Amino acid sequence: MPAIKSTCNEFRVNAGDAIRNRQLQTSLAKLGDGFQASRAAAVKELPEFEQLRDEARNIKRHVMTNLDTYLVQFEEKVLESGGRVHWASTPQQARETILSICRGACAKTVTKGKSMVSEEIGLNDFLAEQGIEPVETDLGEYILQLRKEAPSHIVAPAVHLSQQQIRQTFVDAHTQFAGPRDLSTAESLVDEARKVLRNRFFQADVGITGANYLIAETGSTVIVTNEGNGDLTQTLPKVHIVLTTIERVIPTLRDLSAFLRLLARSATGQEATAYVSLSTGPKREQDLHGPEEFHVVLLDNGRSKLLGTEDQDVLNCIRCGACMNHCPVYASVGGHAYGWVYPGPIGAALTPALIGLQQSADLPNASTFCGRCVQVCPVKIPLTDIMRRWRSREHSGKLSSPLQRALLRLWAVCALHPHVYHFIARLGVLIMYRLGRRKNRFRFLLFAQAWTQYRDFPAPQPKTFHAVIKKSGGIRYE
Repeated sequence: MPAIKSTCNEFRVNAGDAIRNRQLQTSLAKLGDGFQASRAAAVKELPEFEQLRDEARNIKRHVMTNLDTYLVQFEEKVLESGGRVHWASTPQQARETILSICRGACAKTVTKGKSMVSEEIGLNDFLAEQGIEPVETDLGEYILQLRKEAPSHIVAPAVHLSQQQIRQTFVDAHTQFAGPRDLSTAESLVDEARKVLRNRFFQADVGITGANYLIAETGSTVIVTNEGNGDLTQTLPKVHIVLTTIERVIPTLRDLSAFLRLLARSATGQEATAYVSLSTGPKREQDLHGPEEFHVVLLDNGRSKLLGTEDQDVLNCIRCGACMNHCPVYASVGGHAYGWVYPGPIGAALTPALIGLQQSADLPNASTFCGRCVQVCPVKIPLTDIMRRWRSREHSGKLSSPLQRALLRLWAVCALHPHVYHFIARLGVLIMYRLGRRKNRFRFLLFAQAWTQYRDFPAPQPKTFHAVIKKSGGIRYE
């Protein structure tokens, strides 16, 4: 079970609220001019981009076929470097492991780098309940922690907020700054956050980061960031905990090159992020900085059940966020509407495997199947195919409504009998044409209220496409 409450099956309600939220719609409108445009420009400058996608996909598929081998190799190398690896099947085991390490360090404060896995296991609330203060140090995550909100995007967690909202959050939370101050620019907001967080880095007893990649060859963990908080989190405290999942391992440092060239371009349109940091074990005698203890907590949480199945490719995800940046559904409702940790197409494909289809059946249906997510995925995950299979399981498991199943059975009969289909289509088109020909549109249409509530439905032409083609003698190929 998930560590945080899932509201995935309230997607329709959440989506309706999101569409009516004008401020959210203004923030989401920036996705097209921001992430999408930046990615397109970056890809255009790299002629071998498609070749790299194939290479990365093949590496990930190879790893998933041999995951046990590479995880054992990774653990051996971590042990050789003086670190420890902790295996966690469930979120509860991961939380308890981290708590044990923190208590062993007599920790009162923990600094955290950005980690979606920590959201998956509900780590912050858990640590706080145990008397340990978690401090998010990624700027977006820090803002959300002050607001007591969950991330709405896996790369830009606070993308749903306006600058004015962030300014007000700082005014309300940073009471240590007396008197009025100028917070009218992004620079001034960053500067104030830096002042607040600086001492927290030095006070922390334990630092927790995620990992973009695990290198089996060297036992190294890799974080890819645009802020210096990741390096400060993993080098200043006396204990460094890496919280990550089993599918993040790749074979060699050489393989890392392909993923680094894909990740930043797909996520933010950069050639490379500001920081690519590798950690290999605790501080050595000749090192000036670094932790005295190095721990890696490897979470499964249902991922191993996907190995060897037709949905295995969903584990290839490198968490770039490109699928949600280009998804028309995400662009309309944002990340919170999805109700759990991973939003957008990757969430719709992965979440049912992690928390169960019964709790998340709405998500695979929250897609137009336009295929843009597949087109931009840097490792070519067949997201729409995976979502389609979840829909099929929903139907066969009778998780959908009886009316929906009955309508699908009726559709199947029509689709399997072309003459019946063409007759119903001709009759329906003719009736709608005659009813709507005066205004050439419908303000209200039975069984389509969800459409006509927000927009008119255009009246059709008097003949179906099939009828027009048949009369013209069919399609000619020359």
